[in-house]
Amino acid sequence: MTETAAKATFLTQEAYDRLKAELAELSGPARTEIARKIDAARQEGDLRENGGYHAAREEQGKMEARIRQLQQLLDTAIIGETPPDDGIVEPGMVVTVEMFGDEETFLLGSREISDDSIQVFSEKSPIGAAVNGHSVGETVTYATPSGKDVQVKILKTKPYSG
Repeated sequence: MTETAAKATFLTQEAYDRLKAELAELSGPARTEIARKIDAARQEGDLRENGGYHAAREEQGKMEARIRQLQQLLDTAIIGETPPDDGIVEPGMVVTVEMFGDEETFLLGSREISDDSIQVFSEKSPIGAAVNGHSVGETVTYATPSGKDVQVKILKTKPYSG
């Protein structure tokens, strides 16, 4: 795997378009609005005791961090179609596994693909790396950060539909 591929994140075309629109909004109108808020607060006088100024500056810092995050994500994204429903685990799939005697369902991919309605594991996470590329019915093992080996049986997969 190349270094670029190792840092890349799988995104559906829909997720890529949504994130690109968010970046355009943050880089344009939102930046202008926060600059206006900072300027208005600056006009009020003493900046040391100006809560509006400090709040606007904090908001600006968070927004700039999100802009950098989106730029990096979009620059390294691998854009793909929803994977085929062929029983093989890959990014963009909802995976149901048996672990510790319980069933767990999660989306394999980036948090940016989905809303908060489903748990998401990156394909670079220990469990994501373990199941990625394997098929329904297989049992795989991965090591937790504490060094404990965990067995996971892949029960079913389906493409994420958002």
